Order: sequence, then structure tokens, then C-alpha cells
Amino acid sequence: MKPQLQTEAWREVDAVLRARRSVRAYRPDPVPRDTVLDILSVATAAPSNSNTQPWCVHALTGAPLKTLSEELVAAFRRGDFSPATHFPDPLPSALGARQADFALRYYRTLGIDRTDAPARAAQTERNYSFFGAPVGLVFGIDARLNPHSWLDLGLYIQSVMIAAKARGIDTCPQVSLAPFHAVIAPHLRMPPEVITVCGMAMGFGDPEAEVNRMGMPRQGVEEFVHLAGFDAPCPAAAPPRHSHALPSTRSGA
Repeated sequence: MKPQLQTEAWREVDAVLRARRSVRAYRPDPVPRDTVLDILSVATAAPSNSNTQPWCVHALTGAPLKTLSEELVAAFRRGDFSPATHFPDPLPSALGARQADFALRYYRTLGIDRTDAPARAAQTERNYSFFGAPVGLVFGIDARLNPHSWLDLGLYIQSVMIAAKARGIDTCPQVSLAPFHAVIAPHLRMPPEVITVCGMAMGFGDPEAEVNRMGMPRQGVEEFVHLAGFDAPCPAAAPPRHSHALPSTRSGA
């Protein structure tokens, strides 16, 4: 049986959703193993088509995370990775404008000039050490599956981030790891049918880091939601067919 929610649970859920940020600087404090497993476990409540649950997760900390990070950084410096395919080129204009706005805000917060290619590359490289987080996650999926199953994995990943934030733990999803599948797969002994979808940094964010104070604007619902029928008056509720058989809803019944 599903647990019953408190009447005002929506307030807490809304607060957690709004508090989640992509955190790119972390304190060194470890995240306990049981906490990581609790987060990954509760996230399995995410829906999936026909309950297929197509997610595959690798969670690393300590020496294994350090070794993978070193291999990723070395591959990045060598240019030994596949072309990025997570966006078409060019992006649709509205999306491209938001991407450009992100880059402007991001590098301005870091004090990096848009023409300073070495500084931009150094910041990009931080992706491959999971921004110094004590836990790194790698998400994979069976390459034979279609985009609808990728949607299922996305629902799981969002659930991981929300479950983490509800516990005071920060995250940053990292699609930047996807082009490094050739490095990641042998290191994690992934089966040949599984491909790397993204990574995720997880830990306790550094509140003093300027990059963590950066906010990103969101569209208003009027920009992407199309309503129909909501202006129509609500129909009157029909009386029960056998009202005499129903218990009274009055106080004290």
C-alpha cells in the first residue's frame, strides 16, 4: 500500500523542486553509503512504460571515483572523445537563445571572458572530476531501446535529484560525460549493450562558491502551456443514485 501524504505535503514538494540547483562546487564531506542507496532506491518510484525500469546506475566515491576522474580529465586533454550529439546544430532559435543566455550568465558569474578559451576549457574540465563532489553517478541505458525509454530514465534521474535535495544533498546532472563512453564503459565494466547517457555529481554544495549562487530564469507557464476548456463553468455534481445508502458526511456521523 502506498503511504498516505500529509494534507500540506505539496508545499514541501514545491519547496524542494524550487530549491534544486545544478551545483558545481562541493565541500569534501562524504555522503554515507546508505544515504546514496536510499536516494537511488526511493527514486525507483518513478514511472516507466509497462514498468520496464530501464535505468542502470554506477555510484562511485573515494579511490574509484578519483581514478575515473583522472581518466576522464586525461581523455579530455587529449581530445579523445566522441563528438557531442545531445543538441542538433543549429538549435531551434528560441532554445539557442536560452543556451546563449546560460553561457553568458555562467561565465560572467565565474569572471571568465567569452574570448578566454583556456579559462573556458579549464572550467569545462571540471565536469570530468565531477566538480569535486564526493560521489559521482553514471547513468546508462540499453542502446536498443527507443526514445520513450530514455524518457523513463529521465524521470528516474529527476527523481534522484529531488530525493537528494530533500535530504539536503546537492547534485548536478552532466550530459558532458556522454561523449566519453569509450573511457567509461571499460572502467565500469559496462555490458556491451549499455551506453552512457549522463553523469551526476552528488554531495554537499559549497555555499561560499560564487558559481553556486547563480540563478537561471525559467519560462512562465503562459509561454509553453496551451489551455483548452478551463474557462468553461464546472458542471454541477450529480446527486448520488442511492443517497439513502451512503453514510452522512456531517460532523459527528
